[in-house]
Amino acid sequence: MHFTPTSASWLNLVERWFAELTNRKLRRSVHRSVASLEADVHAWINAWNDAPKPFIWTKTADEILETLAAYCQRINDSRH
Repeated sequence: MHFTPTSASWLNLVERWFAELTNRKLRRSVHRSVASLEADVHAWINAWNDAPKPFIWTKTADEILETLAAYCQRINDSRH
């Protein structure tokens, strides 16, 4: 059995990758042209691909189910 993290899908991994790009390379960077920005992004992607690391879910299936149960309880309680 495979559990996907709460509110997650493969798209969340894509978003997470772009967050890594933003946090590790683009934030606080200065690019004076689109070409400079593109070169910086391509360089970062090439470096990332030289030593790729998989994204690993950090919650166990039981932790995910507990979170989901708590969420279901909250939304049911909010109706009253």
